[in-house]
Amino acid sequence: MKIKNHNNFVVLEDEKNDIMDFASFIETQVPSKYKGQNVVLNLLNYESMELPELLMFLKTSNLHRKTKQSFVIVNDAIEIDDIPFEMTVVPTLQEAEDIIEMEEIERDLGF
Repeated sequence: MKIKNHNNFVVLEDEKNDIMDFASFIETQVPSKYKGQNVVLNLLNYESMELPELLMFLKTSNLHRKTKQSFVIVNDAIEIDDIPFEMTVVPTLQEAEDIIEMEEIERDLGF
């Protein structure tokens, strides 16, 4: 897994090109190693990703967001209308950074 630390978030990216394995790995790693951090999953390499594959990250997303931290997935293969409302999926890393900044502001304001 590639890890890139930024000021207010960390970007995690799969190196093995195995989405099922990566989803399982993320499910164990995020709650323990990235607790208290905003997380961005860079899944741009999965150009033919489909909804069932995206949904493998739903549990981790929900658990991480319950801790009042952002969990943003970056992928542009899935239609925006197909994405469940409880997941945050954006097409670019810049948009992921923007979402995290907005969510940080919302949390600071008590929303």
